[in-house]
Amino acid sequence: MWRSDGGEAADSYYEIRPECIDDVPKTRFKIKAGKTLSVRKWQAAFNPDGYLDIGKTLGRIQRGGIHPSIRGEVWEFLLGCYDPNSSTEERNQIRQRRRVQYNTWKEVCHQLFPLIGSGKFITAPVITEEGQPIQDPLVLLETNPGNGAVLPPPDNAASAASSEAANNLEMVTDKRIIQWMLTLHQIGLDVLRTDRTLVFYEKQENLAKLWDILAVYAWVDTDVGYCQGMSDLCSPMIMLLEDEGDAFWCFERLMRRLRGNFRCTDSSVGVESQLSTLASITQVLDPKLHEHLEHLGGGDYLFAFRMLMVLFRREFSFCDSLYLWEMMWALEYDPDLFMMYEEPDSDSEKPEELKRKAKSKSQCGKYEREKLKNHSEAPLPISVFLVASVLKDKSAKLLTEARGLDDVVKILNDMTGNLDAKKACTGAMKLHKKYLKKVVYSLSLVPKKSSSTEHSS
Repeated sequence: MWRSDGGEAADSYYEIRPECIDDVPKTRFKIKAGKTLSVRKWQAAFNPDGYLDIGKTLGRIQRGGIHPSIRGEVWEFLLGCYDPNSSTEERNQIRQRRRVQYNTWKEVCHQLFPLIGSGKFITAPVITEEGQPIQDPLVLLETNPGNGAVLPPPDNAASAASSEAANNLEMVTDKRIIQWMLTLHQIGLDVLRTDRTLVFYEKQENLAKLWDILAVYAWVDTDVGYCQGMSDLCSPMIMLLEDEGDAFWCFERLMRRLRGNFRCTDSSVGVESQLSTLASITQVLDPKLHEHLEHLGGGDYLFAFRMLMVLFRREFSFCDSLYLWEMMWALEYDPDLFMMYEEPDSDSEKPEELKRKAKSKSQCGKYEREKLKNHSEAPLPISVFLVASVLKDKSAKLLTEARGLDDVVKILNDMTGNLDAKKACTGAMKLHKKYLKKVVYSLSLVPKKSSSTEHSS
């Protein structure tokens, strides 16, 4: 359906439950001919053997996003699942190999806990921290996301079968298995809370698929495991990619970028390094605001924690958050992405041949080109500048109305659903350019030691 302003209604691709329509922010994303990457333009970017000239698509994604009907397959390239310099046949082989790998991991998890892959999931603990099984966990069979879990009566035959599957556990002594099983109910609780306004998640099978992928990922990533927020990052993959294995690998590639945010120690959280970078950027670009935030006790910028942790999923509508993500990934696209991400034992991607190819700026996103131009090797993801852009936009309000950290949080929370994804990306790009110039300029003012001084020292 096309609107009178020339834009197709993007909301129709991600249907909202009728009773939630009034509570969900309307999307600002409009599918516009000539701006949005269309099916025709996407297909035209491939040659007859399937090699993709991704440079032809990046600018269009940056300007108008991706048509929802091809969003999943385009994301696989933007996130580095596939190398543009690969043929259709090579990608089919990779896809099949990865699906087999995912199913192998899923079977391992199923053997450890039979509800994995059963179409059901749990929302209560099944094991103690000592490895002792907990009897009669609440096993979720039916779900109404609007009203929470609907648990079957105790004498229900299906409930009894599921309880038996969950309770048919012996004492566990392996610490890795204990740690993994302790996360399963938390994943289930988060699955129930994720995108509950969407019709898509009224189906039990889709909720279970999200739980399965997150459970398998938690088993595979022994360093990070599962943390709250990951369900928000994984949910769109389930909707965009029909095959569960493909959705897993798309999520896995996204986590390669973001897993550092979730890595916690006794003294720090991974995202703190980005918050520290955000503080440095704001201090350079808006020193008055930075000083005000420090005065309020917000110099650690923890109020921006959620924005970076789940990439603005809570600040934008579902549709607009996907639009924001793909614009970000297109802007910072690096043609070396696939080489960095591909499995070291892979023989189908010809890694040595790819390494000999010089990085072409035409194949880079605009943000990445700016970094290359300024010889910036600093790990400055565009997401940090997006937060800086939001703070700049609200700078006057924060300076005049924020008298405490609670006010800062309230002002930022009031933006939910009212942010413009394209405007935020444009603002982030401007701030990035300005920041690089200021940093380079300040470095040029640092006096260099003369050769005679160095010799005498």
